[in-house]
Amino acid sequence: MSAHVHAAPVGGRMMTPSARALFALFGVAMVLVAWRLIAGLGATTAMNDGYPFGLWIAFDVVTGTALACGGYAVAILVYILNRGQYSPLVRPALLTSALGYSLAGIGVALDVGRWWDLWRVPVYFWRWNLNSALLEIALCIMAYVVVLWIEVAPFILEKYRDSDNLTLRRVSRSAVPALKRASVWIIALGLVLPTMHQSSLGTLMLLANSRLHELWRTPMVPLFFLLTCVSMGYAVVVFESAFSSVAFKRKPETAMLASLAAVIAPLQVVVVLLRIADLAMRGVLGSLFSGDIRSNMVILELVLFLAPAAMLMSASSRRNLGHLVRSAMVMMFAGALYRFDVFLVAFNPGAHWSYFPSVPELLVTVGLVAAEVLAYVFIVRNFPILSGGHPAAPERQAAS
Repeated sequence: MSAHVHAAPVGGRMMTPSARALFALFGVAMVLVAWRLIAGLGATTAMNDGYPFGLWIAFDVVTGTALACGGYAVAILVYILNRGQYSPLVRPALLTSALGYSLAGIGVALDVGRWWDLWRVPVYFWRWNLNSALLEIALCIMAYVVVLWIEVAPFILEKYRDSDNLTLRRVSRSAVPALKRASVWIIALGLVLPTMHQSSLGTLMLLANSRLHELWRTPMVPLFFLLTCVSMGYAVVVFESAFSSVAFKRKPETAMLASLAAVIAPLQVVVVLLRIADLAMRGVLGSLFSGDIRSNMVILELVLFLAPAAMLMSASSRRNLGHLVRSAMVMMFAGALYRFDVFLVAFNPGAHWSYFPSVPELLVTVGLVAAEVLAYVFIVRNFPILSGGHPAAPERQAAS
């Protein structure tokens, strides 16, 4: 095990002008959420019988959980590939994942018609519909949210190791070692659960059969969803690290991010090659050049997947923080576009159906993102999440 950089709270005041703006957006969203829970989906969304999945699923869940896969992606590097030099990225990546998946869970709750019965899903197991494609996704996401907060818990409890409050001090000193001892099993669950439900999100849309356009209708959709969640997770880690260095005036971890970018770039090329090979093997490559909106969207996807690989080709570009952030943003947009396309653009329920998000849908989504940013800022200001810049003694990476 290699030494990692010591983590510490960044401190500072919470109520900055930007934080006030985020609180305002969150407040508006909460009012609309209350309206949705009282008035129902029909009164607050543009969803219909043709498009049962809207923005709250396509973005908050399908895309949001992929953007929240930073902890999953970094865990693959640190725990499976044994790249311990990335351990300082684990804490902020896990925090981002925990917040992102928690808000995805809220998105699911908002999208369910009878939201007051949602608690029955994990409890009434003898009534499970084992033929439901959504059951495995729902159970995995619920379990993964719990696992993520268990992984984050030691970082939060560390603050109270020497607290004046006797109860907090006892809890910290007893719980943190116990969680470290269980870290092998927690990490294993943290790797298995997202692998299952991210691929299953792609499998879900295969049930649409001929209503899913042939450019996306492939048995490889689960693999593409898994690959895009990994690449988007890496990109979010890069973006979050750069954001933290600027927002909290900290030294950027450019060398580490450059090394991480060298891992990300080839994955983008792999996705494009697999996508083209799949189209060719299914005999629909010609549809890529039909010139309609769907074929143009696929071409745009491929271009956006390749762009970061080209942007990160040279070592000098990977050492430029601004270049790293720009390529990460393109990478996130590429994965998000693919997932949006599968759930909304590629899906054709018939000529008489259309969908575009309503204003409440858009404002609720914006408000949830604002809440995630506020929660992240509050936690890193008050708890040891970000690296403090001083090497610490080697310790178990599970506590990194």
